Amino acid sequence: MNFDPSTAIGLAAAATTTAAFLPQAIKTWRTRQTRDISLGTFSTLCLGITLWLAYGFLIGDLPLLIGNGITLVLAGTILVLKLRYK
Repeated sequence: MNFDPSTAIGLAAAATTTAAFLPQAIKTWRTRQTRDISLGTFSTLCLGITLWLAYGFLIGDLPLLIGNGITLVLAGTILVLKLRYK
């Protein structure tokens, strides 16, 4: 796997989109308030992220693996908290 400008852009994109979930994960963890979070959205999102991870693994794409791995942890945390604190 070569580290070229496209990999750098991919890593920057992965970091940016992954960071977008951090404030919601922190807020949900702290407040335990999940009423306004859509169960359907986060369930579908976690499934999609899992599929992106599988795809990234199959093609050996580092930005896809790192970004979606971390995003799955954050979105999965929100989903688990949603299920726990309905």
